[in-house]
Amino acid sequence: MSAALTPDAAWLRGELDRLLAFGRHGALPEGGFGYLDDEGRPVPDRPSELWITCRMTHVYALAHLVSTGSTDESHAETYAALADHGVASLTGRFHDDKHGGWWARVDADGPTTTAKTAYEHAFVVLAAASATAAGRPGARDLLVDAVAVLLAHFWDDEVGMVVEEWDAAWTTLDPYRGVNANMHSVEALLAAADVLDDPSLRDRALRVTERVVRDLAPAYDWRIPEHFDPDWQPLLDYNSDKPADPFRPAGATIGHWLEWARLALHLRAALGDQAPDWLLEHAVALVDAAVVEGWAVDGADGFVYTVGFDGRPLVRQRMHWVLAEGVAVAAALLRATGERRWADLHAQWWAYAERCLLDRERGSWHHELAPDNTPDGRTWPGKPDLYHAVGACLVPLLPLTPTMSVALREGLLEG
Repeated sequence: MSAALTPDAAWLRGELDRLLAFGRHGALPEGGFGYLDDEGRPVPDRPSELWITCRMTHVYALAHLVSTGSTDESHAETYAALADHGVASLTGRFHDDKHGGWWARVDADGPTTTAKTAYEHAFVVLAAASATAAGRPGARDLLVDAVAVLLAHFWDDEVGMVVEEWDAAWTTLDPYRGVNANMHSVEALLAAADVLDDPSLRDRALRVTERVVRDLAPAYDWRIPEHFDPDWQPLLDYNSDKPADPFRPAGATIGHWLEWARLALHLRAALGDQAPDWLLEHAVALVDAAVVEGWAVDGADGFVYTVGFDGRPLVRQRMHWVLAEGVAVAAALLRATGERRWADLHAQWWAYAERCLLDRERGSWHHELAPDNTPDGRTWPGKPDLYHAVGACLVPLLPLTPTMSVALREGLLEG
């Protein structure tokens, strides 16, 4: 690397420890992890959600790998117990023993919705892969099951993408198609391919990335369409009446350009000498577009949430996860290119996070800011989970590898 990252490894390790301490009370006695409030406590009477349980299982599996062999083994034991709690919840409370797959939300009476979606199932694969890399009991069997479900029910081999949503019995497929679920499926497939040593899963990740990053993104001036009909025709006006929807916002989502760019770099690392040139070229183009159309475009620092297909801001809220993906991909691009500008952006964006997002009083990060960078919660009240912020701390501490969990297992963490 021709330039060093700022903040340094010691600072990032400290921030990681602070985040992990905030989330450790999220495990629910009945199973799963709760949606966390501003103080790091599960919100009462809210169902346990599959995506949060998976993401927290993933996080604490990574935390166990980080802490193993450290001077304080009690942390490793605590994090192992939290990862094990997640694995047990995914094999127990959340699992549909009749039809297979996992419930998206459960409460004391059982599932509160019977829809089965690719977004959540991709996170089951990711959680199981990370827990497997961490050597947690039962995780490998969970991973094999989760990959089988993802491929049997969600993978559409004709188009090389995942479909979105089924009913409980896998008999009725919803017509909506979405890119968000495919993005997280790429992350999950890369992790599973690494842990299971299964190149066919990496091939599927490449097919999705080809369709979205190689073909779709440049066709729309890097403003990746998110919503599609059953024939994969873009629905550019989708949710125009609900522009700030937390999972299906209108327009193009700046943070996903950053996230797709990072995943393209992880895929490039996985493919090695066989990686096509466009993976790096398009990753750079996506981040450049995010900076031009997303960063401080309304006179205040921070990335806007979404833009229209004319490039103008739609929702000007600042989401913490967008900034987290920004610092992560800047670090990854510095690893890939050695260019000073990525170190400069990494430092600039972390300085913004320190100034506006990191909550030094109550812990974790503010998950949403108003356009003036004051804390807000109209889309994301509380501080639900740690997934993006932990990634922002870990990616700069690791070489550019296909999967964080395997890199940690192999002892590649800096600092």
